[in-house]
Amino acid sequence: MRSPLRVLTILRVALRYRLDGLLEGSRLAGLLRVLKPFVPAARGAAKELSRGARLRLALQDLGPIFVKFGQVLATRRDLLPPDIADELCLLQDQVAPFPGALARAAIERELGGRVEDHYARFDETPLASASIAQVHAAELPDGRAVVIKVLRPGIAQTIEADISLLRTIASLAERFGPDPERTRPAEVVDEIARSLRDELDLQREGANASVLRRHFEGSKDLYVPQVFWDLTTEGVLTLERVHGVRSDDLAAIEAAGIDRRALAAKGVQLFYTQVFRDNFFHADAHAGNIWVDTTRVDVPRFIALDFGIMGALPEIDQYYLAENFTAIFERDYRRIAQLHLDAGWMPGTVRIDELEGAVRTVCEPYFTRPLSEIALGEVLLKLFKVAHQYKLTIQPQLILLQKTLLNIEGLGRLLDPKLDIWAVAKPVLAEILREKRNPQALLKRARMRIPQILAAAPEVAELAHEYLKQAASGRAALRLHSDDLKRLADAAQAGHRQTVFAVLGVGLMLLSVGVHLLPPVGKDWIGTPITVWLAGIGAVAAFIAAWPRRS
Repeated sequence: MRSPLRVLTILRVALRYRLDGLLEGSRLAGLLRVLKPFVPAARGAAKELSRGARLRLALQDLGPIFVKFGQVLATRRDLLPPDIADELCLLQDQVAPFPGALARAAIERELGGRVEDHYARFDETPLASASIAQVHAAELPDGRAVVIKVLRPGIAQTIEADISLLRTIASLAERFGPDPERTRPAEVVDEIARSLRDELDLQREGANASVLRRHFEGSKDLYVPQVFWDLTTEGVLTLERVHGVRSDDLAAIEAAGIDRRALAAKGVQLFYTQVFRDNFFHADAHAGNIWVDTTRVDVPRFIALDFGIMGALPEIDQYYLAENFTAIFERDYRRIAQLHLDAGWMPGTVRIDELEGAVRTVCEPYFTRPLSEIALGEVLLKLFKVAHQYKLTIQPQLILLQKTLLNIEGLGRLLDPKLDIWAVAKPVLAEILREKRNPQALLKRARMRIPQILAAAPEVAELAHEYLKQAASGRAALRLHSDDLKRLADAAQAGHRQTVFAVLGVGLMLLSVGVHLLPPVGKDWIGTPITVWLAGIGAVAAFIAAWPRRS
């Protein structure tokens, strides 16, 4: 009975806030029009608000899980109109706290024993309360101040029930909703479910905080509180207590005497460092989670909080994203188009000149503005929307990064309205890429992969031997007729030749590595055995021979 009643509640709230217009063009719109006269509209100023504001209020009325749903949905700007996405970004967890006695009981259940066995002091009055957990102040036996994050009682069951309901709604939206192929309701619900379940594991959040702290250990720019692992479980997280002001509290920042311009530039630099140096970035970087340390006046520093949502990119996407940013900085539209094709963000059937024109249409209007008004996040969003026009799905992590970039740029412009994000970001990105591509870094990555190569070497040699036997006996040859098929045959034979040389190159490279790892035998040159040099030169020659020729 619960699900049908909950669906009726959702429909009633949607009609109260007159959200039927959002479903215009779907088969549900007719049903809502029939029900509309029986549901009174929300009173007061709500009737005059924009559709995005009305949706935000409706989600708040439906409760904390739907608030969280709206927050996650706000990250999918590729699916939402800008006005709705902007309003959903304003959603905050405004949830009544649960009794401190329940928090005490949860801590004792998770850690064992009494609260007093673990903490010298515990304040049952919460510091903050959100939809998933609430935070209490405490003190360790050695006098260090900490905060304890405790999951809400019964929250896991509530989330599972509401996720089940959302899946039902998603299945209805796929059958009756507007443009289900583009909005992909089931995929969005899967993403929301994954995000919510991750937030239910406070040990995971602790691990995120620990990794970020390690990346910025001793940094003058960002401070991450310490995790106390012996007082942390899936349901309880104990962190060092930190003090600061929200990064959008301009009055407090100015009263502390902190240079807002330097702070704004530092925020942008930190984002690019997290994404391209560490490939691990804070993906919920709104002002409530990014504080400013007011005790550091000469060298301002940010403080990071709430590590439930972190982002990382596959190495190949990180490379293509960095190259895209560099090409955008240089206004090289052809390069941007080519990178989108190479990365697989566009169908391979798209003509490069057609895509270059679409990219130019997106990017060029931004470069007519003053540099202080250009937002790279907006440019990236519009480029992703170009991909959607070709029915291509962009990875959720890229959308998450784009949303975080918009947050960072918005915060930077709030602190310094004249911030030239391009001028601040470009040298940081260039330096990080230069460090990643220097010979030492490349050699380090090669050394890391040598054990994998050596482990696969016996199998590679066996496969190469089998292939060469087939090629020598003619069993790998293609015998086709007609001009088109002849061209295919020629291409296949060229592929055979390239494969043979590539396999030979790999074999010689493995031989070179193997000989180098063995005790030195025979003559050497510059401290390296001659056989290693010969095998290495042979491998390079084989790879050159295997390189495809342009026809």
